Amino acid sequence: MINRLSRAIGHLESVKRMVERGEDCSEVLIQLAAVRNAINNTGKVIMKNHISHCIVEAIEENDMAAVDALNDAIDCFIK
Repeated sequence: MINRLSRAIGHLESVKRMVERGEDCSEVLIQLAAVRNAINNTGKVIMKNHISHCIVEAIEENDMAAVDALNDAIDCFIK
């Protein structure tokens, strides 16, 4: 996760420099889309790991609060 996030941060910093240099808006938008996709994909990996580990354990222990918390997190992530 850390490597994925570090790459996304580096990519976003690169986009910031593009804006500072006044580069073509179309290119900036394309690069922003790439950063957004990298962040979304990282979120998906985190969510899958959470479901595979924490939620499976929570269901086994009948911890519905953890399931509710995941549902809230999914709602925030998908907005």
